[in-house]
Amino acid sequence: MVLKKLGRQVTRLVTKPFKKKPRKQQYRPPSPPQSPSPQQPPSPPPETMTPPPLRKPPTLPFCFPPIESRVLPDPSPFFSPDLLSTPLPTNSFFQNFVLKNGDQPEYIHPYLIKLFPSSLALSYPFRFANSSFIYQVFNPDLTISALNSTHPDSQKSHVVSSFSDLSVTVDLPSSNIRFFLVRGSPFITGSVSGGTSLSVSTIHAIISFSSNTSLTKYTIKLNNNQTWIIYTSSPIQLNHDISIITSSPYSGIIRFAVLPDSDPKYEAILDRFSSCYPVCGHGVFAKPFGLEYRWEKKGWGDLIMLAHPLHLRLLSNDNPGLVVLEDFRYKSIDGDLVGVVGDVWDLKTEPVSVTWHSIRGIREESYPEIVSALCKDVEALDSTSISTTSSYFYGKLIARAARLALIAEEVCYPDAIPAVRRFLKDTIEPWLDGTFNGNGFLYDGKWGGIITKQGSSDSGADFGFGVYNDHHYHLGYFLYAIAVLAKIDPAWGRKYRPQAYSLMADFMNLGRRENSNYSRLRCFDLYKLHSWAGGLTEFADGRNQESTSEAVNAYCSAALMGLAYGDTHLVAMGSTLTAMEIQAAQTWWHVRQGENMYEDDFSRENKVVGVLWANKRDSGLWFAPPDWKECRLGIQVLPVLPITEVLFPDAGFVRELVDWTVPALGREGVGEGWKGFVYALEGIYDRDSALEKIRNLKGFDDGNSLSNLLWWIHSRGDQEEDGSIAWGRHCWFGHYCH
Repeated sequence: MVLKKLGRQVTRLVTKPFKKKPRKQQYRPPSPPQSPSPQQPPSPPPETMTPPPLRKPPTLPFCFPPIESRVLPDPSPFFSPDLLSTPLPTNSFFQNFVLKNGDQPEYIHPYLIKLFPSSLALSYPFRFANSSFIYQVFNPDLTISALNSTHPDSQKSHVVSSFSDLSVTVDLPSSNIRFFLVRGSPFITGSVSGGTSLSVSTIHAIISFSSNTSLTKYTIKLNNNQTWIIYTSSPIQLNHDISIITSSPYSGIIRFAVLPDSDPKYEAILDRFSSCYPVCGHGVFAKPFGLEYRWEKKGWGDLIMLAHPLHLRLLSNDNPGLVVLEDFRYKSIDGDLVGVVGDVWDLKTEPVSVTWHSIRGIREESYPEIVSALCKDVEALDSTSISTTSSYFYGKLIARAARLALIAEEVCYPDAIPAVRRFLKDTIEPWLDGTFNGNGFLYDGKWGGIITKQGSSDSGADFGFGVYNDHHYHLGYFLYAIAVLAKIDPAWGRKYRPQAYSLMADFMNLGRRENSNYSRLRCFDLYKLHSWAGGLTEFADGRNQESTSEAVNAYCSAALMGLAYGDTHLVAMGSTLTAMEIQAAQTWWHVRQGENMYEDDFSRENKVVGVLWANKRDSGLWFAPPDWKECRLGIQVLPVLPITEVLFPDAGFVRELVDWTVPALGREGVGEGWKGFVYALEGIYDRDSALEKIRNLKGFDDGNSLSNLLWWIHSRGDQEEDGSIAWGRHCWFGHYCH
């Protein structure tokens, strides 16, 4: 079977407040008392004065034992030396640039970019689509370099000199060019130094070449029907032959942009915004369910960037001065990218209330059936019988058990909870104490994060956890179990809080501090607004993610842990990322005909994307072919939780998805566990039929149970009149926040 997919010291974890607190005073020991004068006794202090309490020195966050991995790549060839002392990104939009030879492309909207030691190749890709997959084709439309690489570092690779949430800055030492690669910029911007002569080559033929009178703008038409425009901050002399453009020595800013559809009406827009360029971009969580983009810019005039379809839905009305240019569009595998003028964006997602129990509640007459199944599932819990040492499958088992405690609470059957508590303590503590036989959590200081013992010596172990694949999936299950145990046993929760927060911070650290143990938001992409997996493995199509529901579980579990610990900041942050992950899943993974997100051939044959890549949409899974539709549905549903209702709010779409899947259930060898997820979704629109099928199941997924499926079916309430579940019903306070 193909692999499913291939933190340093911090002074504050993800729970840092949205607004900065006053800096704490450093601890200073009290001065020793002065000796009293021998002539007179010391005066007694006034009765109203009391000595100030001693402050304890700040404690450092917990860190798992360090280990030197034998399988992780060396980051030093591609990162600037001053970055190597900080945690480094392991699932970022530019990851290919720092792996192996660093020459696989990355999609930095709207361009595909390849880096070489002395050049940058730029492509405005076209799409290839059929019923099985969609991908963007890289052709080196323009390749930019120095005309002569005579620098002593001419054989040195490109260097990442800085990076941020929305950008990466890459230096080509041999060409004296620094590129500001900012996501969503219609321009590729370079800063040329040292009076360097440039070379711009193309695999196409140049059929037209012209300039303005000031020699700061050149228009190039190619025989592939593309029109490119080159802008410079000062005059430059360019000459050309059939496929190569060369320049006189130049220092300054140079910008490249393709003219959308080669339509002259867009040229004036590019001209207008050509003098203002972004150098980096940051995502700022200023308030719950909100995200601000703050672009740092240079030059003069206004800044234009490009928004994808989810951006456009989330852009709030509270964006003074922001202008959306609806007709200025670039094609993209993520949907049309639309021009937005302004250097601060305010994005607001629909609020979601993360809850322990079902959103709609359970009718009391359904309690007996659930309690009957619950007693059997709890009785079968046996920590000594667990044979797996996989962090993924182990995490699913303990999260499954934690669900039983919450179901017992909801159906008023507290007698089941002590046994679940014992099981959770027996199974979780060895991983947190470092006494688990065969595996365990360790700390990698090279990239800055948690890896497993098995993963430290085998890149394929634990589904690639040791090379930073699927961290949010594995740790999300652990956080769910920890959150529930901390809820039902607060004393235990206090004891293991340092370890719990360390696990959470591995994928949800918000800090940018140099002394942080973990990279910032390891998996979550603040431009695409969803997570990536893949880790430190080079892929021709960039990062990827298969299971959106397991990503939702990760951030939801972090929010639940915040509830258990009374940490309002963690609740807010986890809930915000949960809401964004959900809306991204509904935008790009859930395929609806008529929305025109994807080509008709693909939309007609697929109701869910199998694996979504930065540069590709695949109908297959890492572990199953496209026709195993029950797996494709199930991997977007599991684990079944209260938040599942928010992930699938549209009963009409759910019915289409189930109808698309059901024929696959007749295939020989279909697992009962996968059937359970199909029936769970069926319960959204046909409770009675789904209940009957669930009662007849002979087995369940290792992260699921009969108790959990019965709880789900019996907590299905009535739909809205239009057949959907309104988002507002999942956050009641939202009704009072207009």
